[in-house]
Amino acid sequence: MALARNMGTADRLLRSIVAVVLAVAAFVGNLPSPWPIVLGIAAVVLLLTSFVGVCPMYLPLRISTRKQ
Repeated sequence: MALARNMGTADRLLRSIVAVVLAVAAFVGNLPSPWPIVLGIAAVVLLLTSFVGVCPMYLPLRISTRKQ
């Protein structure tokens, strides 16, 4: 079952930029114990949703940033 894309180009680009910033903060930043893991997971999720073009959180809210 394929999900319809619901993310526009600007949304995907912004998520990718935020993911890179979070990944850099996770690996380079001198953060206490749980934060690098949390930031790394958030970065992976943002990159994955940006790559696929589907945001699961948008589905129940029926939000789409993609131009039709």
